[in-house]
Amino acid sequence: MKKIPLLLLFLLSFSVKSQDLELLLLAKDDSNLLMKNYMAPVMEGMLYSLNDGWYHTAKTHKKLGFDISISANAAIVPNSSKTFQFNASDYQYLTLESGDSKIQTVMGADNNSVIGVRIPEGQNYKIAEFSLPDGIGNDLPLNAVPSPMIQASVGIPFSTDISIRYLPKINTDDVEGNLIGFGIKHNLMQYLGPLDKLPLNVALFAGYTSMDATYNLGNVSTGFAGSNQEATFKLNAYTIQTIASLDFPIISLYGAIGYDKGTSTLKLKGTYELQYTYEGSNNTVTESVTDPINMDFNANGVRGTLGARLNIGFFKIFGDYTLKEYNTVTAGIAFSFR
Repeated sequence: MKKIPLLLLFLLSFSVKSQDLELLLLAKDDSNLLMKNYMAPVMEGMLYSLNDGWYHTAKTHKKLGFDISISANAAIVPNSSKTFQFNASDYQYLTLESGDSKIQTVMGADNNSVIGVRIPEGQNYKIAEFSLPDGIGNDLPLNAVPSPMIQASVGIPFSTDISIRYLPKINTDDVEGNLIGFGIKHNLMQYLGPLDKLPLNVALFAGYTSMDATYNLGNVSTGFAGSNQEATFKLNAYTIQTIASLDFPIISLYGAIGYDKGTSTLKLKGTYELQYTYEGSNNTVTESVTDPINMDFNANGVRGTLGARLNIGFFKIFGDYTLKEYNTVTAGIAFSFR
């Protein structure tokens, strides 16, 4: 749920003059593109990280056997996603006034870029400039997007497990949100005759995770007058994989290949009263905008996983590494019965 304030990080980190940010929001399409480029690594990283941590073996439970696992995924941001190129031709009202045209994203380092805003209004112009906020990537372990998870799985007939990951609904004065996910794993060894006597297990897996949150800006000092101000976040992540594992009494080795897909949206909703001055004038003008930010993100691609699990009776310790666009590290523990 703590990814919502990252939008506020962008909105509230500009240098000093709130009027400069107000004018950026007035340049609606340009502000969406600039913010999307800046926020892309953390939004895509969330999509990739939530598709991990579903399993630690291809073996399925006996009927009504179950396990409870606690894990943490970390999607490592690739170097190519730590910066983005500011191309003036992509923007109608924004220009690079000074600094590097290769701008640090939210998962990058410090920024020295200053962006100018110049919006025509009749025979005059609404003008401003602002410094882009620094990235936070160096403050995070592995420069990665984390995703902790609690999950339960239960065995049902036909050598099949169903899994659920769930966080109780959060409902405070500032934040409302929840996360839920479902997975299914079907063991294929039952169809392979005498091979099912081997310590080898092969299974098909499919999983889906949905996350949404609303951050009430009415309780945050944004400096903007208006009404019904909120930031909203919605995410849907899907994965389908073939898993294989060698399961021995003390250790299990597992691997998988598959495909990930995900979509997410990040919106700034409500009405905002924006104040600005005309070029060469000290006259203050107020203008209202509604729902100024609406960003869509997508992530998809093939994946490959290798991992190991230590078996200490019903207690398990596991970890794996997944190769994909945002390589992901997973570590966790599980309590497994039957």
